[in-house]
Amino acid sequence: MDWNDLKFFLEVARSGSLTRAASALKASQSTVARRVSELEQDLGATLFERHQTGYFLTDEGQEILRRAEAAEQGVLAVERGAASLSGTISGTVRLATSENLATDLVIPAMPALVKRYPALCLEIVTHTATVTLGRREADLALRVVRPASGNLKLRQLGRMSYAVYASRAYLKQHRQRDGDPFAGRDVITWDDAHSHLPAAQWMTSHATQARTVLMVSNLPMQIAAARAGLGLAIIPDFLATAPELVKVVPSEELFDNGLWLVMHADLSASARVRAVADFLAETVARHPVLGRAR
Repeated sequence: MDWNDLKFFLEVARSGSLTRAASALKASQSTVARRVSELEQDLGATLFERHQTGYFLTDEGQEILRRAEAAEQGVLAVERGAASLSGTISGTVRLATSENLATDLVIPAMPALVKRYPALCLEIVTHTATVTLGRREADLALRVVRPASGNLKLRQLGRMSYAVYASRAYLKQHRQRDGDPFAGRDVITWDDAHSHLPAAQWMTSHATQARTVLMVSNLPMQIAAARAGLGLAIIPDFLATAPELVKVVPSEELFDNGLWLVMHADLSASARVRAVADFLAETVARHPVLGRAR
């Protein structure tokens, strides 16, 4: 049996799709299908039921999944241990974070990191779904949600506060009435797929007298809409830097989140991972908004 076939099996089992597995593995669908078939032949078992709607594990597949995940954890533990042995600040470190933290915080500060460690490469992954550090989908993460489980090391670097903003021109045309900042006004919020987010829930419960004019799937679009004068939106204070944006409801009346640096405990001794972790801590500490309260 080719142990590399297990990687293909695990990705198909987790995604239930050849297309998604091929994308994650950077391989063709035919390659993924072939490697899974070869594993089935080697084991003498049918691991998946193939349907037009996806790949579904058989009972034998469920058992192999359990054993394959145990083997995967052993391999990853060896990799993490090897990464910790090297004291050289070189190689690639994979950071998982949000698009806005990457664009507006990490990348602007990166010239200092590159100058300090010219042999180091930072790979940034931005997904709406949380990556799994235990499976080495990333080496460390910068998150606004504190992980609840896992063999992880956590460090709170700062806090992210939020407020309701609108453009100066919009507020001039839509004066506040009856003491309600939302009455007779328009709001921009998250779409239904993101209705679980604190900003979406806060807007739903507080902006009952407002009309929703735009629902979107990411924060940059909400900021752009607020700047364009479409209405009120909840924006992190550190991103509300455009001069035309005016705070309508102060941060004290909304919510805030801790800004967490997260890494797998086995990687905490890796020199290159520590270098990036220290860089992120310094970057947040220097920020006038994010580093203000810890």
